[in-house]
Amino acid sequence: MTVRVGVIGAGMIGQDHIRRLTEVVTGAAVTAVADVDAERAAEVAARAGATALPTGADLVASPDVDAVLVTSWGPTHAEHVLNAIAAGKPVFCEKPLATTAEDCLRIVEAERAHGRRLVQVGFMRRFDAGYRQMKEVLSAGSLGAPLLVHCAHRNPAVPKSYHSAMAAQDTAVHEIDVLRWLLDDEIISAQVLTPRATSRRFAHLKDPQIMVFETVSGVRIDLEVFVNCQYGYDIQCEVVGEDGLVRLPDPAAVGIRTAARHGTGVPQDWKDRFAQAFDTEFREWVASVADGTEPTGPSSWDGYAATVITDAAVRSLETGGETVTTDMKPRPAFYGGTA
Repeated sequence: MTVRVGVIGAGMIGQDHIRRLTEVVTGAAVTAVADVDAERAAEVAARAGATALPTGADLVASPDVDAVLVTSWGPTHAEHVLNAIAAGKPVFCEKPLATTAEDCLRIVEAERAHGRRLVQVGFMRRFDAGYRQMKEVLSAGSLGAPLLVHCAHRNPAVPKSYHSAMAAQDTAVHEIDVLRWLLDDEIISAQVLTPRATSRRFAHLKDPQIMVFETVSGVRIDLEVFVNCQYGYDIQCEVVGEDGLVRLPDPAAVGIRTAARHGTGVPQDWKDRFAQAFDTEFREWVASVADGTEPTGPSSWDGYAATVITDAAVRSLETGGETVTTDMKPRPAFYGGTA
């Protein structure tokens, strides 16, 4: 079957996913688009051969929509996801699932009441080939128990609208999700430290930041978030176990020798680095919708956990580096927990 997808939010990420669904992924068609900017919705819908609808609610209710993709402004996510659950339609929600832990829990409870998983959250790192290889190594147990994790998330630069809390909420949130998945372990505390600030930042921004997390089993994670590093978009991850370590590979790139130097290129943005992960993410989501099976990607519970942990990191930043516990609710059995 062809999965008819309605897209709520026609901004940059929404348009990129529409391109992906129409040009890259087989078995999907974009049939409806809604955006607060009606003119933009009409333009984007026309390019995709879709219908522009006035509101997200109209789109969810449309008989021409089998599944919903939410790429609108973050504070609107909860409303659209809840509407999709109420309509019994699968919904892919770009991160964040919601901007508050309370709204995330509303989604969790609505989905549990429905009786089966309908929601997938857009944390694409779980679909990256390198991270999946790391997961296979860790699951095999050949490295022994994980002890330490060292990570870095570096961007060449960010706009003036980027503020200090976004280092956790928009940037580190990807590491938070993928590390919970890699380690199969929950994060129970967060601490954010601010070293000497780079002169390349806007004055209001604390950059870089060092984030330290602890898991239930005692694994310590350190994460460097440096969003004005200048040289490129650089993602690093290394898990140290009792009997060895596993390191995330850099993206494949040709080696260049010239002017007495040997080097390789560095990606300049997230779209270059994770393009294949995005494609795989949507292929697998569309396949699950077409088959009538539950999504295998990040769940509503994962969206809730990420919001709780980033909230703790922001509180630590605001208190000058205090260690803040996450105070997460017990994971329901519905999402693979024991509660």
